[in-house]
Amino acid sequence: MEKERLKELAAEKAVEEVQSGMIVGLGTGSTIYYALLKLGQMVRSGLEIIGIPTSEQTSQIAREQRIQLSTVTENPVIDLTIDGADEVDPNLNLIKGLGGALVREKIIAHASNRLIIVADDSKVVDYLGTKSPLPVEVVQFGWESTQIALNRICQKSVLRQVNDQTFLSDNGNFILDCYFDQIFDPNQTEVEINGIPGVVENGLFVGRVDRVIFGTADGIQTQDRQV
Repeated sequence: MEKERLKELAAEKAVEEVQSGMIVGLGTGSTIYYALLKLGQMVRSGLEIIGIPTSEQTSQIAREQRIQLSTVTENPVIDLTIDGADEVDPNLNLIKGLGGALVREKIIAHASNRLIIVADDSKVVDYLGTKSPLPVEVVQFGWESTQIALNRICQKSVLRQVNDQTFLSDNGNFILDCYFDQIFDPNQTEVEINGIPGVVENGLFVGRVDRVIFGTADGIQTQDRQV
């Protein structure tokens, strides 16, 4: 089965957990696009939810789907967030942020009672950092100094460029994509990186996920966090 169809099936499976009256965190990325389309269909059929988007891109799609939106300021407790991932390890730790929304994604995940991740099985890794770089959002001021400090933790870091322009997050910050052979201790790495002055947040999501729904060639597979 083609990769896009696997993403679509996983996203639609996750949306089955959404019920009327919920405050729902809306993630960012190509897989979540399918979840937004399905939620839009359900809203037009009578589902009543309030969505909390993690990016301007998601806000635009959700409005097109007529999903009522609010903010985490107005709804500091979120019932359920559905989001994607760039890598998933056996303990359901994640790398996120290739879409550039990692700070808002982590804020909304932290505010959520449940976090469900949807992904195709190409995102599964034994150790984080083996396929994807780790995005780190940094303030513009003194970013070169921040990069030097980051390079003491990772093999190298690269200032993200899009169309020959320096990428800016929705928060107006730069992103440094950090490359590792593999990340042996995601929890310690998250703490070390966030201790560097100039770092806003990094894309390691450790111990935050409740369920991952994978689209595989053999169908939908679900893995829950071991409590």
